[in-house]
Amino acid sequence: MKWFRTVSASLALMLLAGCVSKGAQEAQWIYPPMAVPLQNSVQQEVQIARLTQLLQRQDLSDKVRTKMLNDRGNAYDSVGLQDLARLDFSQSLAIDPKQPDIFNLLGVYYTGVDQHDAAYESFDTALEMNPDDIYALRNRAVALYYGERPELALEDMKALDEKTPNDPFNALWSYIIEYDINPEQAKQQLLNRYSAHNDSWGWTIVALMLDEVSEQQAFTFILEHTHDNQLLAQRLTETYFYLGKRYQMQGQLAHALSLYKLAISMNVYEYVEHRYSFLELERIFKQVRDDKAAAEKAAKQAKEQEEKV
Repeated sequence: MKWFRTVSASLALMLLAGCVSKGAQEAQWIYPPMAVPLQNSVQQEVQIARLTQLLQRQDLSDKVRTKMLNDRGNAYDSVGLQDLARLDFSQSLAIDPKQPDIFNLLGVYYTGVDQHDAAYESFDTALEMNPDDIYALRNRAVALYYGERPELALEDMKALDEKTPNDPFNALWSYIIEYDINPEQAKQQLLNRYSAHNDSWGWTIVALMLDEVSEQQAFTFILEHTHDNQLLAQRLTETYFYLGKRYQMQGQLAHALSLYKLAISMNVYEYVEHRYSFLELERIFKQVRDDKAAAEKAAKQAKEQEEKV
């Protein structure tokens, strides 16, 4: 999900997804459902080249230069060149600092690279300029979660629920954040929200998170209702990320690692689920290193105690 701002699928789509049918009533996944990874288009590359040429002109007004920097920054971001995008957005803010949307974008970038203080500052600035920015509010809650401030994150999520009730992605992040504080209460809250869900696509992921549907049922639903490769890539990116979170919260780190890598593989660069998959991978690797170091230290201390005896 980008936060800034009935019958079976066709044979080609089923093959693309890695699903092999076994009779009319049964299907087994041989490979994980996939979309063709999104590729940079000629139009995107031409846009970047043209804007780069135009930005070399000295006769541009501040207003025009700011817009061009933002346009090129968004173009860079859409092809995965996040550092170049950040530089353009920073230059744009240097010319015109009254741009809450750009502060929100920078906050997402800082969250993804674990620069929590910079992320908080960016989101705070965005919300000071535009208190009704629901994306900045949710993004700040997520940043607070990754910064290990779940209580503050939940305050933002509660404020967000008042502005946009019955949003499945709000429900998912409220659950993820509250799980660190009270797992049983978090699950009950999510069940309550799911019981009043609407037809929005994201509730399928909520059902998957709650085990209300199986993984095969969820992916079958996605494949049967998604006949466009770009939309398929986007939905699979979201699904793999939140399914990875579910396994990670259950302590099944090997499954979580694989799912985060699948979320990354679709190349849906603009989605926070793509960005935060890298962050989750780093957190898992760190946890494994820390656990290994602790185990080695404990073993060493036990050996020393045996030698003393």
